[in-house]
Amino acid sequence: QVQLLESGGGSVQFGGSLTLSCAAAGRFTIINNMGWYRQAPGKQRELVADITKSGTPNYANPVKGRFTISRDNAKNSVFLQMNNLKPEDTAVYYCNADGYARVLGSTQDDWYDWWGQGTQVTVSS
Repeated sequence: QVQLLESGGGSVQFGGSLTLSCAAAGRFTIINNMGWYRQAPGKQRELVADITKSGTPNYANPVKGRFTISRDNAKNSVFLQMNNLKPEDTAVYYCNADGYARVLGSTQDDWYDWWGQGTQVTVSS
């Protein structure tokens, strides 16, 4: 129904930069909040940053001042610019979006929370 297509992960050295991209594709009525989560081995998935439809960002404390989230509503896309990367940023990064979609045959929109497949970010010291 809705797919979140991620790109941009990879391997960098300490202090390097990467940009993650995510685009929503499929049948939906509206995309509201979009964001990025990450999960390191042996740890729970955690919020990295999210952004409202109107463009208000929110950052987790560990990434404040280093990461920048942005979105392009016309393309239903969200981006995460990651600077000054540290080994502790190593994780699988997941794109997340919520919004409304209507299943074929239904007469109403329902709220959904969608996830991407994840993209690996590895930072070496």
